[in-house]
Amino acid sequence: MSASSASPAAEHLDVLVIGAGISGIGAGRWLKTELPSKTFAILEARAASGGTWDLFRYPGIRSDSDLHTFGYAFKPWRDEEAIATGPRILSYLRETVAENGLDAHIRHHHKVLSVSWSSDRARWTVHVERADTGERTTLTCSWLFCAGGYYRYDQGFTPHFEGRERFRGTIVHPQHWPEDLDHAGKRVVVIGSGATAVTLLPALAETAAHVTMLQRTPSYIMPVSKKDVIANALKKYLGQERGYVLTRRKNIARQRFFWTFCRRWPKTARRIIRRVNARHLPDGYPVDEHFNPPYDPWDQRLCAVPDGDLFKALRAGKASVVTDRIAAFTENGIRLESGRELEADVVVTATGLNVQAFGGVRITVDGEEIRPSDTVAYKGVMLSGVPNLVFSIGYTNSSWTLKVGLLCEHFCRLLAHMDASGHDVCRPEPADPAMPTRPFLDFGAGYIRRGVDQLPRQGDRMPWLTSMDYHSDVKLLRADSLLDPELRFTRAGAARAATATATATASR
Repeated sequence: MSASSASPAAEHLDVLVIGAGISGIGAGRWLKTELPSKTFAILEARAASGGTWDLFRYPGIRSDSDLHTFGYAFKPWRDEEAIATGPRILSYLRETVAENGLDAHIRHHHKVLSVSWSSDRARWTVHVERADTGERTTLTCSWLFCAGGYYRYDQGFTPHFEGRERFRGTIVHPQHWPEDLDHAGKRVVVIGSGATAVTLLPALAETAAHVTMLQRTPSYIMPVSKKDVIANALKKYLGQERGYVLTRRKNIARQRFFWTFCRRWPKTARRIIRRVNARHLPDGYPVDEHFNPPYDPWDQRLCAVPDGDLFKALRAGKASVVTDRIAAFTENGIRLESGRELEADVVVTATGLNVQAFGGVRITVDGEEIRPSDTVAYKGVMLSGVPNLVFSIGYTNSSWTLKVGLLCEHFCRLLAHMDASGHDVCRPEPADPAMPTRPFLDFGAGYIRRGVDQLPRQGDRMPWLTSMDYHSDVKLLRADSLLDPELRFTRAGAARAATATATATASR
């Protein structure tokens, strides 16, 4: 169905937010607070809000960022532990929903299949399937806010393993952890070395007979304190609100300093991290073999372990790390290329995510399908040639939510400006159609490399660069003027011709 043939009885809203995770909840709160006259709904394909924090149920699930920066700027994190478990984060998110009256705006079981823009009508037609009943409905909106992140919720990544079908034990992916899986007293092998694997190892080791983390390539791993002593003192003596604000500033500065230090002096950073690892490991432990990545710090995301729990499990003999490649599965475990066999009752494939741009939603503009990889990201929040659409992708080198807050604030400023100026269409358009581009995320993680061709591109200059620096984005998204020669504001009557030109440019 095209946008022009949509039923005139279709419900129309000013903004449709796709996804009720941490980004979508933030967007809803900002809209309700800053633009209370706007009508909006948050469409969530699943039966509950919370996004990642409702989806992942594997043992030990937690944040790898401190909650004073991973939390929202408008809602203080009151827990004593700054590195929090998944259930605590989910509770925090649902408190945010309740406190801001967002329950009435969230529509569960609403999976968006496709969206189509009509320049004549200056609106999106959104085709939705009810995940619980199979019923299909149509909505229209003036703006789309895509808050679904960049990975598939229904499918994790598992590479092909030779002989997998021969294994007589249990194989599970963390993204689909069975509630009835009992690992107590069993031999467990966790395949992977990223954030999920280093979270699982100490959690499983509490009751398993033994846990082995089998990694092809080591990751950078650093112990961090669960509790932020300074943050708790500030909140005690200055109150929750002021203490939270100061802690947030402190931790933003600390994140920025550490990342900058690692990128500017990678050899020194590597030595420091290895020295810290050696102090937390048993004497004589082969640090060079298992904790010495072949890449520089922050080429991939650094893994944080609260209170060094992974190192404690290794010291206690409850867990071990093996660096090798898998030759094949056997009936009783995994045979490695070195010839060694790891016996296992349970194998956990902590092998990563599958990237999926915009939740797999099909996007068309005036009948022309838009491939995100053919577009260039404007300020990291909009797509070249695509009107009235913003998307939310947070930072990969610090707390995700820091970027989300800024882009929500920017989005509300943008809508207020358009109301004041009488415009109803906003579309980014590069002044130079031949501008050189590169991947949207300059990040070495395997899941990004596998799926980078599904994401938008970035240009070679502002505002077409993807910023991963909070302070730069404060200027770009909060302080700088909304007016930009490469951001076109029009009215509905003049929109079709301009959009057709921009779409042709973006699809070059």
